[in-house]
Amino acid sequence: MHLYNLTIHEARSLLGAGEISAVELTQAVIDRILAVDNDVRAYITLTPEVALEQARAADAVRAGAGPLQGIPIAVKDIICTAGIPTTCGSRILENFIPPYDATVVARLKAAGAVILGKTNTDEFAMGSSTENSAFFPTRNPWDLERVPGGSSGGSAAAVAAGECLGALGTDTGGSVRQPAALCGIVGLKPTYGRVSRYGLIAFASSLDQVGVLTRDVTDAAILLGVIAGHDPLDSTSLDAPVPDYTAALTGDIRGMRVGVPREYFVSGMQPEVEAAVRAALQKLADLGAEIIEVSLPHTDYALPVYYLIAPAEASANLARYDSVRYGLRIVGTSLEETYKQTRGQGFGPEVKRRIMLGTYALSAGYYDAYYLKAQKVRTLIKGDFDRAFEQVDVIVAPTSPTTAFRIGEKTEDPIQMYLSDIFTLSVNLAGICGINVPCGFDAQGLPIGMQIMGPALGEMTILRVAYAYEQATDWHTHHPPIASRTSRAH
Repeated sequence: MHLYNLTIHEARSLLGAGEISAVELTQAVIDRILAVDNDVRAYITLTPEVALEQARAADAVRAGAGPLQGIPIAVKDIICTAGIPTTCGSRILENFIPPYDATVVARLKAAGAVILGKTNTDEFAMGSSTENSAFFPTRNPWDLERVPGGSSGGSAAAVAAGECLGALGTDTGGSVRQPAALCGIVGLKPTYGRVSRYGLIAFASSLDQVGVLTRDVTDAAILLGVIAGHDPLDSTSLDAPVPDYTAALTGDIRGMRVGVPREYFVSGMQPEVEAAVRAALQKLADLGAEIIEVSLPHTDYALPVYYLIAPAEASANLARYDSVRYGLRIVGTSLEETYKQTRGQGFGPEVKRRIMLGTYALSAGYYDAYYLKAQKVRTLIKGDFDRAFEQVDVIVAPTSPTTAFRIGEKTEDPIQMYLSDIFTLSVNLAGICGINVPCGFDAQGLPIGMQIMGPALGEMTILRVAYAYEQATDWHTHHPPIASRTSRAH
């Protein structure tokens, strides 16, 4: 096996045994990036010199000193990195270099990780396809004519293509789980507050959560264990102990109760997606789980509720980009004209659309009718999950209603694009946790993902179910065919 295709836990074993060095591993991944990223476009900023310097430092320390000692990791370009550009995929922050690390980045470094660079994202994480990046779209390694999902599409594509061993993403309405599904990898969105948001550039503050993208469930448990935990710098961070998530990986789910929400198997879903998820549910039953139908009756309201709350919070959060303190500045004939020129040219069309939606929902005369009502329905959605989790341990459903769609296919129809997240939005509104695991391929050879949802702080439970399913199947062992294409091209 190529070094760049190793999982984190496989690489840790080889590094610990002295069979490879962190420099060798990092160089192999950098070489892989140089070979394929002209096609995939997963990265906005690459930091090979920094990465090799960190790898040399990792080699100089006793092997295994940190849980990620010498492991090459990528970071979504909406998470602050000291001395490394953090653009949010936007022209308005094209030249912004943070003076500090986000807490999650500081924890990666403390664990010995090697930071390869910053991955592409829909602008300010607003999108489901990574086509809304101000710089370029990222392509799906399984089919370069298709999207990798979004908004953490750069991170998902990088993991799938062997351009890192694991990556951080963010999930506001499905932005870790949906690209993980479309790229055939594992993507875990933790409980709201389980991971610090300090240094994460905000889109929707009550929904955003940093998550992990990896090749398998074991790696997700390792990476989550590194970044989880209370942070006094984040007032929404939960002060709860962090368990050893790898202890959940027993492979035994006998007697566990798996809920299947009737509202998540809807008309219009790609038939191959439904068939793959139904087959996965049968596999869970074969492993000893009890399959129980549950109802989440307010599911139909999740999309409109999300697209009132998230844009409202975005309009407030993005007001700080005023051309005065940092970021792009286009000088006009007056202060107001400077604001207009800077924001008009600095923000892309999707960000402008959401700012306008949010500002309207918060405006006098409409606040009660839209934003306040959306918050009340959000409470009902959370109540649906609370009641369901009294009956079951986890809830299983498709992650995305379709496999990866073609680049440009939905850009002219925002509603169709928004529907890409129809199965993931509720998890963010309820503040609970969810994980995507690969569960098959369609006739085009494109990956299909299954979502396992758990209650707040139920990461151990969803990891246990995800691992048992993964070990009983081989979907996670498949790699995209980009290697053979690129070997002919280079």
